[in-house]
Amino acid sequence: MQIKQEFKDLIPPLTKEEFKQLENNCMSEGIREKILTWNGFIIDGHNRFEIATRWDLDYETESKHFDNEEAVKEWMILNQFGRRNLSNYQRSVLALELEDVFSKKAKERMLSGNPVLKSEQGRTIQKIGKVASVGKDTIAKVKKIQEKAPEEIKAKLRTGEVSINAAYKEIKKEEKKSEYKEKVLQERIETKISDNIKNGDSLKILETLEDGCIDVVLTDPPYGISYVSNRSMFDDAITKRGLLNDGKKEAFELLDKTCRILQRKTANNAHLYFFCSWGVFSDFEKIISKYFTIKTPIVWDKGNKGSGDLDNDWGNQTEIILYCVKGKKLVNTRRGNLISVARLHTSKMVHPTQKPIELLKEILKVSVTDGDFIVDPFMGSGSTIKAANELKYKSLGVELDSEMFNIANNFING
Repeated sequence: MQIKQEFKDLIPPLTKEEFKQLENNCMSEGIREKILTWNGFIIDGHNRFEIATRWDLDYETESKHFDNEEAVKEWMILNQFGRRNLSNYQRSVLALELEDVFSKKAKERMLSGNPVLKSEQGRTIQKIGKVASVGKDTIAKVKKIQEKAPEEIKAKLRTGEVSINAAYKEIKKEEKKSEYKEKVLQERIETKISDNIKNGDSLKILETLEDGCIDVVLTDPPYGISYVSNRSMFDDAITKRGLLNDGKKEAFELLDKTCRILQRKTANNAHLYFFCSWGVFSDFEKIISKYFTIKTPIVWDKGNKGSGDLDNDWGNQTEIILYCVKGKKLVNTRRGNLISVARLHTSKMVHPTQKPIELLKEILKVSVTDGDFIVDPFMGSGSTIKAANELKYKSLGVELDSEMFNIANNFING
């Protein structure tokens, strides 16, 4: 007597509790029902056979006659419907097996010259649903689940942890995301960049790009605070170097002009990230919101507090990143809005306000899909471009300061 896995797989597995109960019954009362076979293969009684083998219990067998394996499968499935208290999911899975059996029968009829009429096909589907005691819609949903759902979800469906509707909705949601991403790829306006870093006025360079070609903007614009840090004890520290366009008026005007251009140059569905400090948050919000929808601000936890009012204030160890959208570009993963990445030590910085590569990668991974074009109009150290290069993303960085551009070039390619 043998076990054919193809036959065994047609039997919905017992839960641990059900198997234990059957085992206790067999131990106390013996194996009362015969184990049924066909051509030496078990077709009913797999669990009883396993228990009998384990505990050396006596059992009887009976051989059944069927013309072929398809007839065996049909009998096994119908037998399960009649004997087991099955969930709708299990009944639907069996119904799909029965549909497969009927399909093979139909093919055999066609080969023999007796084609199956469309009306008969419809009645077959109705018959399957009626035998399984589940509706056609339920069977259709389970068919999709069997094709698309991972094994862990199927296991939860078998135990009742997840409902058919919940699993089906999740699959449809993922399909919708895939269709959306495919649509974005088809509609994307491609642009060719011969050199992905440029030295010059970002407003002029952005204007040379095709409208709608930018998918993600990740940038650290001037904050309008005339930034110079005297925290380092070293006179030649990079943080003591000033920034261009960092006066309050000129910085805010530049941000407004940049956003106005980016409104045209970004795709219909795009993500934009603007670094800013608490001190200018309201100003940045006022300017950027004229052109894009501001969503949940991201908080960068730098790991240690900065200088400032040492006697009468809390030590600030965070920086804000304004996350904005145009249209409805989907995120790759929905993560929390707190990112903890240690700030760079001044000895490792090539720019006064340089951001860690790992921080920028964390942001890009949330928004960038294959083929996306990333732009940083205020490149500074070139960290955004270096992060994009390491992740194999297409990007463009622009820097006005000629000296800083050369430093960034060395940093990106170093």
